Amino acid sequence: MVRIAAGTAPRTITVRSGLKNDRNSYKPGYRTHHASMTKPLKYFVLLVAVSAFGASHAQEYEEDSEASPIDQVVPVADEPSEVAEADEAIDDDRTLDEQLAAEFERYRRLLGEDALDEADVSAKRIVEMVIRLHGPRSLETSKALNNLALVQSRNGQYDAAIQNFESAVEIIEDAEDRLNARLVNPLRGLGAAQLSSGRPDLARRTFDRATHITHVNEGPHNIEQVEILEALAQASLMMGETDGARAILDRIHSLNVRHFANDQLALIPSLMRRASWQHAARYYNDERATYRRAIRIIEDKLGKTDPQLILPLQKLGRSFYYLDMTQTETSQRQMVTSGETYFKRALRIAEQAPELHWREVADAKLALAENYTYVQSQNRARRLYRELWTFLSADEERLAYRAENLERPVPLFEDDLPRYAFGGADANTATDDLPTGTIRVDYVVSPRGRVRNIRTEAFPPEFTDMQRMVHREIRRRVYRPQITENGPQQSDNLVFEHRFFYRQADLDALRKENEEPVQPSSGESQDDGTDEQQ
Repeated sequence: MVRIAAGTAPRTITVRSGLKNDRNSYKPGYRTHHASMTKPLKYFVLLVAVSAFGASHAQEYEEDSEASPIDQVVPVADEPSEVAEADEAIDDDRTLDEQLAAEFERYRRLLGEDALDEADVSAKRIVEMVIRLHGPRSLETSKALNNLALVQSRNGQYDAAIQNFESAVEIIEDAEDRLNARLVNPLRGLGAAQLSSGRPDLARRTFDRATHITHVNEGPHNIEQVEILEALAQASLMMGETDGARAILDRIHSLNVRHFANDQLALIPSLMRRASWQHAARYYNDERATYRRAIRIIEDKLGKTDPQLILPLQKLGRSFYYLDMTQTETSQRQMVTSGETYFKRALRIAEQAPELHWREVADAKLALAENYTYVQSQNRARRLYRELWTFLSADEERLAYRAENLERPVPLFEDDLPRYAFGGADANTATDDLPTGTIRVDYVVSPRGRVRNIRTEAFPPEFTDMQRMVHREIRRRVYRPQITENGPQQSDNLVFEHRFFYRQADLDALRKENEEPVQPSSGESQDDGTDEQQ
């Protein structure tokens, strides 16, 4: 029997078939390493850049009805109505094939419009029609289930998506074999859904298998495996295994270098992704080395004033906002001011390139002003902010950019905050089963971009460790201050909220430790701003 997960556990569409449903039957012919979740989640996790899909990329249903896996971290939508209730009238004189083709076109259109609830209903109708046409054990049914799982994953319905990805995999295994190339797409989607549902250990096994299948069918050096390896690196980072993630990134780099050996410029996008991953793993020196290599390639191939240098120069400059704590204090102080050189060069290139859009020039000028704010060179920062204010006052489009980027405080950098109030293997628990807590932070951003008068509260109040963590993170941030025609201004009454998951057993244990009632804490300090000249 094929169970088509409809988005919530009690509501499924059941279609009779002889399909077996043993989800624990996977025994790969190669070694996989089981994860032991012994480290808390404390690393910034970069979202996996996997292939997007939509109306512009999808082909006709008969040629390729499987959309590619996409970024799985999206807002959770409300549960759509029953398929039967949402069914639209279909002309009786059309054949089932014609109805299917029309419904698939509608599905692609809805995806392109990001109408996920309607696309979910459409995908379920497609599954029903495909089963009527081709049977529940057909490859066409596996494609339809894969498409349904994709839209459910986009809609945040990860449990339902996982079930349907698994069903698609099982059908292909029965119809073909366990190493068939058709398995790669549903395995990628399954791993992404597992990752987003808080199970990086399961995701790693799934991505391992998908990678192995690409090796069997395309060879060990195929470039198609890169996106799967990036997802595998993300899973390792989520589990706190930075050394494993680093080894995967080195492998990705070797594959890209081999593939683009005769086209150095084509290597630039992979180098930029590599640097982002190195930043995520906190290998800041490696990140800078990668950006420098990208810059050298552009300089050698296109010249030292080519506008394509602007982005890697700015990225290299921003990398100096993050310090390698293994270095001496003297080295750290010297590195703080090192980014200015790269921001100034990026701005010079932007201003001398008449073909650039005004927005890119504004971005370059803003990046340099932010750097001056960071190193507390306030006079230079104020001068650039005034220039930007005038530059962005010319027309409505620039005024909109000004409102978004200057008229409110914006953090120059942010570190990831933990999603769970507990670490280790228990971080694998599906979030649907966990209650949610909140840390509220009230604060002020001064004209110098520093956080002042910070006050934090935890709900429930027992989670003081999480409260301290959030307090420290907000306290250390540097902001681009609110800008007006009179220059940088203080921003009052700002609020930041961090939501996290906890286990009821942990809350009960904390309450037992504190037998007397605990009042909400007011944070670590009450800053009055006297340490800063305004």
